[in-house]
Amino acid sequence: MIEFSDVPDWVQDAVFYQIFPERFANGDPGNDPAWVLPWGTPPTPLTFMGGDLQGILDHLPYLRELGINAIYTTPIFAARSNHKYDTADYFKVDPAFGDLAMLKRLVYAAHANGIRVILDAVFNHCGDGFWAFQDVMEKGSASQYRDWFILGDLPIEQTPPNYQTCGGAGFLPKLNLANPQVRRHLLDVAVYWLEETGMDGWRLDVPWKVPLDFWREFRREVKRVRPDA
Repeated sequence: MIEFSDVPDWVQDAVFYQIFPERFANGDPGNDPAWVLPWGTPPTPLTFMGGDLQGILDHLPYLRELGINAIYTTPIFAARSNHKYDTADYFKVDPAFGDLAMLKRLVYAAHANGIRVILDAVFNHCGDGFWAFQDVMEKGSASQYRDWFILGDLPIEQTPPNYQTCGGAGFLPKLNLANPQVRRHLLDVAVYWLEETGMDGWRLDVPWKVPLDFWREFRREVKRVRPDA
């Protein structure tokens, strides 16, 4: 069993505000993709409005006035979609949201306002733009990353997918958490962002789809570098 006796005290009284960064506020039009629609245009699942980390930073006084003391963002890492649950690079802030320096400024300013920052860990699956999956698509059985995924026959076919996915979506290949290399990559991701930015913890996406022993290992790694996460 997992020992939960050291759940951080701050969580007990936390009032969370969830932020979907792409739709919250556009603080820096300079990082907008070319296809961004004017703010206020009726949204659809595929459109982009230009929300970013600067927009969150600009609204910290507003958030503080609401009485919240923690924000949890949906994914912020490089991805093709507006929701970013299709990760292409776990070690890179999506350029449409900002960069590492911008994320550091946001975390620092949030802490100065008494607000904790939680990021979204999407470790059950990645996006089809993820570099390892792209390598498998290009090289097939010759790819050194073929065991990072749960594949059927090669070459890769996306419609319908001949590999395990999240929700049957071909653009969301499921990661093979039985592979130690995949585990190490994701654990390194978890530790990197805690150490690099000072953010406060992780929200775990679809945790029931990920092996429990991975979460045990994940928790040990997180607590090692940030006991109050």
